Amino acid sequence: MLRHLTIRDFVIVDRLELEFSTGFGTLTGETGAGKSILIDALTLALGERADAGVIRSGCDKAEVAATFDISALPEVRAWLLANDFDADSELLLRRVVDAGGRSRAYINGSSATAQQLREVGEWLVDIHGQHAHQSLLRSDAQRALLDSHAGLGGLVREVGSAFRVWREAGQALAAASEGAEALAREREQLEWQVRELAALSFGEDEWAGLDVEHRRLAHAASLIDGAQFALGVLAEDEGACERQIDSVATRLTSLAEYDPALEEVAALVQSVQAELSEAVSTLRRYADRADLDPARLAEVERRMDAVMANARKYRVQPPELPALLAGWQRRLGELEVAADLAALQARAAAAQKEYLALAGQLSSGRQKAATEMGLAVSEVMRQLALSSGRFEVALLPIENGQAYGLEQVEFRVGGLAGNEAKPLAKVASGGELSRISLAIQVLTSRSASVPTLIFDEVDVGIGGGVAEIVGRLLHELGGERQVLCVTHLPQVAAQANWQWQVSKATRDGVTLSAIAPLDEGGRVQEIARMLGGVEITEITRQHARELLRFQ
Repeated sequence: MLRHLTIRDFVIVDRLELEFSTGFGTLTGETGAGKSILIDALTLALGERADAGVIRSGCDKAEVAATFDISALPEVRAWLLANDFDADSELLLRRVVDAGGRSRAYINGSSATAQQLREVGEWLVDIHGQHAHQSLLRSDAQRALLDSHAGLGGLVREVGSAFRVWREAGQALAAASEGAEALAREREQLEWQVRELAALSFGEDEWAGLDVEHRRLAHAASLIDGAQFALGVLAEDEGACERQIDSVATRLTSLAEYDPALEEVAALVQSVQAELSEAVSTLRRYADRADLDPARLAEVERRMDAVMANARKYRVQPPELPALLAGWQRRLGELEVAADLAALQARAAAAQKEYLALAGQLSSGRQKAATEMGLAVSEVMRQLALSSGRFEVALLPIENGQAYGLEQVEFRVGGLAGNEAKPLAKVASGGELSRISLAIQVLTSRSASVPTLIFDEVDVGIGGGVAEIVGRLLHELGGERQVLCVTHLPQVAAQANWQWQVSKATRDGVTLSAIAPLDEGGRVQEIARMLGGVEITEITRQHARELLRFQ
C-alpha cells in the first residue's frame, strides 16, 4: 500500500509530504484548489509521460517520490530481484523532470526507466479517472474491463501471440502460392551461385594465410641471401662478431679478478654473448629450412587469382566470400521451405488449430465472467438508484477471430428505456452512465489484486441519497484495501475513515496549493462547507455532524 508521497515544485505545489493511512480516505477542497494534482504527481512516479509543463513556475525541476509497503506483495519483490533492484519490505519510486522536459527515474535509489516504473506500478495502484464513463463507451475498453475482472490477462496475451503466429504462417503460404514462379527463379540462381562458391572451398581465415605465404615465397631469394649475410657477419666470416665478443668476455672476466669493478661489465658482455649465440642458432635453423619453391609459388598465385576472380564477380572483398556463401545457403534453405507448399499448409493449419484452442478457452472464460459480471453490476446499479436497470455483457462472434479472440464484447443495459437490452451508448443518459460506470469500477476493484485504489471524482453527476450509497460502497472497499477518493460530495466524504483538505493561497505573489489532514472539528467544518451556502451556520454544522455519524 501507499505509505508516503513527497512532491517538490510540481505545478502549484512547492513542497508537500504526505503520510497515508489504511482504509478509506477522501481529498476535498474548493474547485481549482489542486485536488487532482496529487493524483497527477503520483501517476508521474508510476511512469506516466513527463514534460516540462509540470514544473512549478520559476523552478528548474520537479520531483516526486512515492514509498510503498510491499511486505505482502511477493510478486513485486520477485520482479525487483529479477530486474537487479533491492527488494526490501519498502519500495521507493522517484521521478525527476528538468526544464528541458527530460526525466530521470529511480527504483530504490537505482536508475530505472519509465517503462520499469509502469511495470511495477501495475501491481501497486489502480486509478479510476473522472472521465472513466466516457472510455466505457469504447468496445476495446469494455473488453479490457471484462478480461481484467475475469483474470484472463495471461490467456489474452497467449491468444494474441497464437494469432500472430497463425497470421504469419498464412502470409507465408499465400506468398509461396502466389510467387511460386519468382521463387523458383531465385532458387535456381542461388543454387548455381552456391555450387560455384562451394567448389572454391575457400575458408574463413584462408586469405590471410595465402597472403603471408605468397609474400614469403615471392621474396624467398632475398630472404635466403639476407639470412646468409647475417650469419656471415655474426658468426662465420673471419672477424665475425661472435668471435670478437667471446674474446672480450674472456679478457674482462680475467681482469675482473684484479678489479671487481669490471665484474658488472663482464656480466653484461656475457649476457650479450648468450643472446647472440641464440640469434645465430635461430638464423641457422631458418637458413636450413628456407628454399626456393617456384612450383608452390605458382600454386599459391593460381589460388589467389581464383579467389580474387570470385570476389570481383560478386563485388566483395576476398575475406567476405565465406560469409556471402553462408548467407546464400540460408536463403536457399528458406526457399526450399517456401517451395514446400504441403509443409506450409500443415504449418498454417497447426497454427490455426493452436489459436482456436486457446481462443476457445478464452471464450469460455469470458462467457462465465460475462454472466457473473452482469448480475453483480445489476446489483450495484440497484443500490445506485437504477433499480429498473439490468446490466448485461454480450459476446458478439467475429468471423475467423482476431488477436483478442473470437468475439467482441459489448456492454448492454435493459430496463432503463424499455425491456430490451441495448448497447450502453444508446440507452444511458449522462447521469445514468456515470452511475453505471461507478458500479462497474466498484465491482472490478473488488476483484483487483492491487492494494491501493484511487477514485478521481468518479462521483460526478450523482447526488443526494445515491451519493451516500456511493460513500458506503467506497467505505466497504476501504475495509479490504487502501482507498483514496477525490470528491466534491459531502455524503461521500463523510463516509471516509480519514480526510484531507486541499487549499490554495497566494504567498509573495505566487499561488500555491497545500494539503492538510483534518481532525474531527476540521471535518465538521469542511463537510459543512461542502453542503453549501455563502455562510457556514450552526445548522449546516449540525447537518455535517449528522452525516459524520454514519461513517
